[in-house]
Amino acid sequence: MTSTRPNRKNQRASATTDPHERTGRHAGAATSRTRASQAPEPPLDTRHLRCILAVAEHLHFSRAAEALDLAPPSLTRTIQEAERLLDARLFLRTKRSVELTAAGVAYAEHARLALDHMARATESARAAERGELGRIEIGYVSSAAYSGVLRDTVGTFRKAHARVEINVREVLMHKVAEMLEEGQLDLAYYRPPMLLPDSIVSTTIMRDTFVLGVPADSALAALDEISPTQLRNESFVLPEQKSGVMEVGRRGRFTPEIIGQPGTLTSVLARVSLGDCVTVVPDALARCVALPGVVYRPIAGRAVPTEIAIASRKRERAPAVRAFLARWRADVASPISARA
Repeated sequence: MTSTRPNRKNQRASATTDPHERTGRHAGAATSRTRASQAPEPPLDTRHLRCILAVAEHLHFSRAAEALDLAPPSLTRTIQEAERLLDARLFLRTKRSVELTAAGVAYAEHARLALDHMARATESARAAERGELGRIEIGYVSSAAYSGVLRDTVGTFRKAHARVEINVREVLMHKVAEMLEEGQLDLAYYRPPMLLPDSIVSTTIMRDTFVLGVPADSALAALDEISPTQLRNESFVLPEQKSGVMEVGRRGRFTPEIIGQPGTLTSVLARVSLGDCVTVVPDALARCVALPGVVYRPIAGRAVPTEIAIASRKRERAPAVRAFLARWRADVASPISARA
């Protein structure tokens, strides 16, 4: 008859864990404990620094706790935690007195500086977010300077945002869009009309009119004003903004004969001073730039309008640039008029 009793030897064998398995499990647990004990302690934070400095200032835990609006036991725990993390004793404490140790004196000095730096960093970040700190690169065509609009707009903004660094430079008008898209400029003063890509927008900030620049020894110089039809046989030199010349031709019903486009407005006037051509320039230029051999005359009939605008990126992210634009977009309904 076959016995149904369990084999005790097999029972003991199955109940006994493989020694290698047992050793591995114990080793794994020990490794986990070792890793936990070797995990880096959290660094001191501003809470620790403020507590240390309060006790260093008052040399009294209760008064320091009151100044911090903390319970004294909480302050004591924070100081003890800081000393443990630093592995240095910061204060000598007795029932009657509290003194800074040498480590405490050294640490308190640097802790004070650290909190000052953090406060300044916080203030700087907030100022930058408000557009009160940063840098703006501005390009302009020369007539923006001659008209005074560059000085008025940049000067007004600078007074209100003294911590924003503003760099200005004269640029060629046909380079404006490219320089804005490439980030070489943040803003650009130019004279419309000009074809701009969809990524660039503009705001008119000053209105002006065009006048004629003619040689001082020409028959035209003897006239008080000049009709477009009287310019039919004249040669023209083009400024960067050619719309004035084209409008004079349209009103006089002729196609202007163009003999050059030398670049800046002063270069255009220098060409007129040679005596063989005329030009159309902003009145703002005529009122402040006198060149030997050149005189200015108004265009007869209805004034030929022109304006100065600020071009910028449509999706501008820099708070300082946005703050600059916000100041002048608020005045779009009433742009600055050229001075009389």
